[in-house]
Amino acid sequence: MRNLILAAAAAAVLSLASAGAQPQENYESWAVLQPSFPSTGGGGIMIGEYRPVIVGKLCTTNFTATEPNGTVYRNVVEFDAVEAQGGTLCTNGRWRSADGSASGTTPFRVFFKNGIVRGSPE
Repeated sequence: MRNLILAAAAAAVLSLASAGAQPQENYESWAVLQPSFPSTGGGGIMIGEYRPVIVGKLCTTNFTATEPNGTVYRNVVEFDAVEAQGGTLCTNGRWRSADGSASGTTPFRVFFKNGIVRGSPE
């Protein structure tokens, strides 16, 4: 009887866990990545010259960040490149300014598959 109760409790816990699980994101539904787009950080900053490539276990690109007043900052970003859905997902982005004065992370992600590069939705 005790084993039956334990099995029922385990099944209930698994059922609750799977009920809260999110469906897997479909990276191929993301829009084709353009070299210019609004920054995920907001503030009217535009990202430009964004052309990521896969190099080993990383995705990387140099890019610009342009403030609304026209000030341009040169930067580089690196992501972890992981296999996903038959392509490569670039995730866990880390950026830094070209002059080393600033750095941070980004929630933005990139997906490569069949020669098409897509950017994560905002």
